[in-house]
Amino acid sequence: MPFRGVGSRLAIALLGVVAGVLAIVYVLVVPSYSNSLEQNALGNLERTLATASQTFPRESFLQQGWVQQMRETRNVRALVFSYTAIPGSVAVTADSNTTTDDSTLTDDPIALAAARGDRLARGIVERDGRKTAEVALPVDGDVIAFASSLEEQLDTVDVVRRRVFVAGGFAVVFAVLLGYLGATMLARRIRRLEVAAERIADGNFDEAVVDAGSDELAQLARAFERMRLRLARLDRARGEFIANASHELRTPLFSLGGFLELLDDPELDAATRDEFLTRMHEQVERLTKLATELLDLSRIDAGRLAVYHEPVDLADVAAELAAAFGPRAAAADHALAVVAGDAVLASGDGERILQIGRALLENALVHTPPGTTITVTAAREGGRAQLRVDDDGPGIPEDAQRHVFERFYRLGGRRASGSGLGLSIARELAELMGGRIELESAPGRTAFTLVLGVDVPESTPAFSRENTS
Repeated sequence: MPFRGVGSRLAIALLGVVAGVLAIVYVLVVPSYSNSLEQNALGNLERTLATASQTFPRESFLQQGWVQQMRETRNVRALVFSYTAIPGSVAVTADSNTTTDDSTLTDDPIALAAARGDRLARGIVERDGRKTAEVALPVDGDVIAFASSLEEQLDTVDVVRRRVFVAGGFAVVFAVLLGYLGATMLARRIRRLEVAAERIADGNFDEAVVDAGSDELAQLARAFERMRLRLARLDRARGEFIANASHELRTPLFSLGGFLELLDDPELDAATRDEFLTRMHEQVERLTKLATELLDLSRIDAGRLAVYHEPVDLADVAAELAAAFGPRAAAADHALAVVAGDAVLASGDGERILQIGRALLENALVHTPPGTTITVTAAREGGRAQLRVDDDGPGIPEDAQRHVFERFYRLGGRRASGSGLGLSIARELAELMGGRIELESAPGRTAFTLVLGVDVPESTPAFSRENTS
């Protein structure tokens, strides 16, 4: 439909702007210029009359010769009026223009005003359809007047007027063309952004959004590009998450299915049956843990996981972790020690801090060889409360340290050691409580440290922020 495009609308807008500017210019310039010319003509006549009035003869028979002389020397129409007070009228007694009988001179308004006011009068009158500048001055009962046609000045005004209209016409055409071309170029850039947005909405993140400009549209394009990159990362992460989650769920389910088929064997002995049941119990625990971790991740991603800020003694947490994992550490031939003195109060959620401690301690038990010593330490350093789990194992390779907190990441590709979600969830829980998890690793020592604030506000729930990573 017409006038719906950006080009047409911008062209019309520019047309309106230019037309408005031209109207303002015309109103301000042409009338003021015309008035300036008229006032200039009146001023010249006034000065000429003031000088010439000094030679005005009092004898009536000399006045016609005087007005003829003024016409020849001053280039004006000179007139002499007689004034009758009652009823207040003026009549021409001498006129330099002897070729025509000008009836408009009867009761000439300028001469009449000068006679009545007994002072100089000036103004613009119209005679025979032409504007005339006229100045009148009373002298010894008579009124002398100088008049000059404004035709030349009006011609000049007409020229200016015509040029304003011509220039305005060219300006309007130029504005419309320039506006349409500029808007067309702008519309193309907008259309490219629209296509890019539709492409991103369709899930195609391969093609970059590029705009070489430096204006607001270019900034919008760069914002689209940042959005594309983030959505691409989220899409890849979603795909990896689904693939890894499905794999983690499939493995124990297939294992349970296999054990169930074996249990159907009537010749299965009791010892083997008990072993199968133990393995099945382990797989059920693995599924339960994985389901809990996936639920926590979904709540974190949705910004709906609530944590509380309350005073938590990290020394008690360390002791509770050692008591819970002591038998498992002993069975795996690990030495488990606790280092904690006085109470180490931290601000956080007690259950979530325990969950983080379990993840860190389980990670140390799983990824270190038998004979390794694991130490759980609660301390306050640098004005912050710390819960540290360190071991004297072989350490984490440097290239793997930056990945250990990623979801489903397992060192060396080992999948049987866990779901690869524990450290990722632990880090995000720490951040929800205003803390962080630090990693230090070198051959012979690895330490994961939960760092929390020590300020203890009133116990109030603090819901997690929306995950934007």
